[in-house]
Amino acid sequence: MRINQLFCKSVFFFGPCLLFLPSTMPAQNQVLGEVQLVGKNKVDKTSGVWIDGQYVGYVKELRADNKLLLLPGEHEISVRQSGYSDFTQKVMIEPRKRVIVQVMMLKAPGTVLPRVTSQIKLYVTPERAAVFVDDAFVGNVSEFSGIGHGMLVSAGKHRVKIALPGYQAFETEVSLLAKQKITIKTDLLPTSVSQAGASAKPE
Repeated sequence: MRINQLFCKSVFFFGPCLLFLPSTMPAQNQVLGEVQLVGKNKVDKTSGVWIDGQYVGYVKELRADNKLLLLPGEHEISVRQSGYSDFTQKVMIEPRKRVIVQVMMLKAPGTVLPRVTSQIKLYVTPERAAVFVDDAFVGNVSEFSGIGHGMLVSAGKHRVKIALPGYQAFETEVSLLAKQKITIKTDLLPTSVSQAGASAKPE
């Protein structure tokens, strides 16, 4: 079942200190502050963003109609990508003011890429959903779908989780042979806002 794009743009996530709202709500925006995340390269821009422990999207998409609006006070921003050290920074948010955070992802020490890989291609809606492999954030669905795109993983067993606030998470386990290619197809089903928090956190 295809998810109506209008629904995707009108999902509100309410956390204890976080409001992730469309920018078309001027009354609400009067008491909120904005965080603008800036990345220089592809890794920076496609890394996942957590605010106070809750996944909210990836760096490149959190702008314009999806800009990140937070309640006043201190918040912790964590940016994550498999194979890279977490980028973490605390910010103090003030009403109607913008804080710019320069994201810089650095390769994690000791990271070794597998010499022999298999490929997983994703056809999932919404395409902005987060993808986790063995509990590590690896990107969003759009990076691993379409012609010439796929997720390279080592051969063997892997747990794949696809999640997005406002939707039920999809989880599966795959067992891959060397150089094998598989495709995962699914549509995430919408869920209540109160359930969205847990669905986007790897266990």
